[in-house]
Amino acid sequence: METAYHMQKQELIVPMPKELDHHAAKTLGREIDFLVGSWQIKRLVLDFTDTQFMDSSGIGVIIGRKKTMDLYGGQLVVTHLGERARQIFEKSGLLQLVETVDDGEER
Repeated sequence: METAYHMQKQELIVPMPKELDHHAAKTLGREIDFLVGSWQIKRLVLDFTDTQFMDSSGIGVIIGRKKTMDLYGGQLVVTHLGERARQIFEKSGLLQLVETVDDGEER
């Protein structure tokens, strides 16, 4: 899996894959944790613009990155949640754990 990360100052923007399943989750979490630790990232933005499917492994990726950002004293934000992803976030309780930013909102 190849992900085009965007870094500016101490913010890392990660476009989430089309399918956030166990295959994608395997390496995605480790890659993000490595970048957060290496570059002293203080704000991690997970961009769900292209994500069409997410299973429990995807939920695990989000929870794991929340723990990582808490460890480093940073902030986790998710953005551009589609209808399906938003439903998963609501049902799993992720909306209570992470900040969401929708289109047109100030970050």
